[in-house]
Amino acid sequence: MSFARFCRLTAVVRESSLYTGRRGYASKRSAVPHANSVPLEKAIAILKAFEVGQPTQTVELHVHCSPVKGQAPIRGSCILPRAYRSGTRVLVFAEGDKAKEALEAGADLVGGEELVNKVRDGEVRFDKCLSTPDMLPKVAKIARLLGPKGLMPTVNKGTVSSDVSELVRFAKNAQDFHADKVGIVHMGVAKVGFSPDDIKANIAVIMESIRTHARESRGKFIGRVYLSSTRGPGIQIADL
Repeated sequence: MSFARFCRLTAVVRESSLYTGRRGYASKRSAVPHANSVPLEKAIAILKAFEVGQPTQTVELHVHCSPVKGQAPIRGSCILPRAYRSGTRVLVFAEGDKAKEALEAGADLVGGEELVNKVRDGEVRFDKCLSTPDMLPKVAKIARLLGPKGLMPTVNKGTVSSDVSELVRFAKNAQDFHADKVGIVHMGVAKVGFSPDDIKANIAVIMESIRTHARESRGKFIGRVYLSSTRGPGIQIADL
């Protein structure tokens, strides 16, 4: 058989219904949930069993996302129905009346250029960093320090605003999330001691926040979803 005839026969086979059907079957198989996946309520019960006597252990959610090429980073914040994390230290770069507003709203560290210098020298510890617009030029001096840690205030992230009071209140109560380099969001969602309803309510709010990024995706945005705990296994969820 000549090479040219072999190529023609190969093309015919690829265009045949048999070949097309096999591809369709493979696609359908990949869409079927994993055999070991379980409903969310059952997963919560399993993790609670693993963590008997440890109500303060953390329940974690792991969401596999498939962003399109060039899509904005998957990150955001949301207010959980039942907060599980306390003691968030909020730092605000502000001066004058705005600094006073930040302190009254509950900010832990507030200041202008002197606070920029303290952050540069590693003299202060904080979990979230906010700024008023007029302070950004001064904060830019330590952008290389804050940026890699995800703490640099930016307008896009909603951490720069003249409404300092609202900014601080949200930062104190919001739960942040972001995807890693391969598009997986890892985040704590509750304590094991929370009721199943509280855990499910927190997860529902987080999943809704993550799904807002699906508007830019043409295909299936959220793939596998797992729930785990400090000592428990990773359990694939069938109904999220």
